[in-house]
Amino acid sequence: MNELIAVIIPAGGSGERLAANVPKALVKLAGKTLIEHAVAQMAPIASQIVVAAPAGYEETFGQLLGEGVNVVTGGITRSESVKAALAEVHPTTRYVLVHDAARALAPTSLAVDVLDALRAGERAVIPALHVVDTMKKIDSDGYVVATVDRSELRAVQTPQGFDYSTLIAAHQSGTDHTDDAGAVESLGVKVKTVAGVDRALKITTPIDLAIANKYVIDGADERGIRVGIGTDAHAFSQDPERVMALAGLIWPGEIGVDGHSDGDVAAHAICDALLAAAQLGDLGSNFGTSRPEYAGASGAQLLRETLNLISAAGFAINNVAVQIVGNRPKIGPRRAEAIAALSTALGGAPVSVSATTTDGLGFTGEGKGISAIATALLSSTASSR
Repeated sequence: MNELIAVIIPAGGSGERLAANVPKALVKLAGKTLIEHAVAQMAPIASQIVVAAPAGYEETFGQLLGEGVNVVTGGITRSESVKAALAEVHPTTRYVLVHDAARALAPTSLAVDVLDALRAGERAVIPALHVVDTMKKIDSDGYVVATVDRSELRAVQTPQGFDYSTLIAAHQSGTDHTDDAGAVESLGVKVKTVAGVDRALKITTPIDLAIANKYVIDGADERGIRVGIGTDAHAFSQDPERVMALAGLIWPGEIGVDGHSDGDVAAHAICDALLAAAQLGDLGSNFGTSRPEYAGASGAQLLRETLNLISAAGFAINNVAVQIVGNRPKIGPRRAEAIAALSTALGGAPVSVSATTTDGLGFTGEGKGISAIATALLSSTASSR
């Protein structure tokens, strides 16, 4: 990326209103914790992600999110947590997005809209929804004292985006606010709104969690969901000059693998999963040795070509997950970067990346090569019209 973009996620909510015995961010939605959902949606646009975890849960969050995410100890208030996270943000960062783990389903596209407004010259940008209910102002005894004109009211969401220096100045003021836009407003900075989305609801109560589940599960049924699985494996090259290409990245200092293209097992497994879900064959039938024009092709190129194929066939990507299997390279330190690279090649689609070893078993455990397995979730664009 040409500009550094940091995402801060204060995740200190207790989860009491969800009747949970763990912090709210660790409550599960459709098989993944809220914080995992939030990080996965923000990763494609982020150079750095900093999560402020509740005291005592730092190791839990670190293990869950991997080495590519900075985990710090949050404070008692939201403002204290954001300050703690800001201290870890790289000083040359251009923009900072502050998000809520409780808004786990806020899509990547919403973060892109916020960033676009910042790049257009705004110093502070927040997503907002029109208020549809009649608003009443009441007194301390519960009596209505006025009806408020709702045309000028908005319900505010996250991620909220800021110029880095503006957010730093706001949090140096020492005042406490319920959101970061409020802190910026206190400086006299104008805050721009962009259109929010219903999907970015704040999950606070069991009813909210049930609604969020419906977005994930029922929405999938309505969109004509297809699932595909893909795998790929390559042996490490005997050529010490062979470049290691993996997850859309080049890994300096690592010997690469042999193959017709660049040997990016993560990208290839994802291509196979996408093609399988769309019933369009596999990597070999589309880009194999019978197609000399793909000799030496990068994983990113094959992902883009695959995206074009499935789009032409009437499908859109809902989610991609890939697990890399091998002793090296270590994925954790570059996980966020890998997610961003793969997502960019797939047109901004949500991507998650994990890694594991086989405890010395098999060719990967013996250090002879590397493999990957991927799953892809597609929906029919025809069914959404």
